[in-house]
Amino acid sequence: MLLMTPPNGQTDTPLRPVEFYVLLGLVEDDLHGYGIIQRTEQQSDGRIRLDPGTLYRAIRRLREGGLVEHAPRRAAEDLEDGRQRRYYRLTPTGRDVAEREARRIANLARDAINAGLIDKAELG
Repeated sequence: MLLMTPPNGQTDTPLRPVEFYVLLGLVEDDLHGYGIIQRTEQQSDGRIRLDPGTLYRAIRRLREGGLVEHAPRRAAEDLEDGRQRRYYRLTPTGRDVAEREARRIANLARDAINAGLIDKAELG
């Protein structure tokens, strides 16, 4: 379950992995759904492959939580068949949540290394 932003502006983690990957995909620039799918596969070295239904359910939850919003349409990048793509972007809260989640994951990995569960070299 994605924990939403309470009135004080703090957002709790952890996020679902799919939601984290959507936020991660939008860190560099605004993307449409297929772009997010491609970016996620690239960033995860092919380990994560989102199907459209999973992606758009995650985007809906992230939008409802105020972490992602629609971005202005980029006409030059519309499909050749005339259909328009809907672009998404991180909100400032979304960026903050992604950063905190990344730190949380890094701390978990560090703890696993310290406990001898994995070797630091496995993290690349």
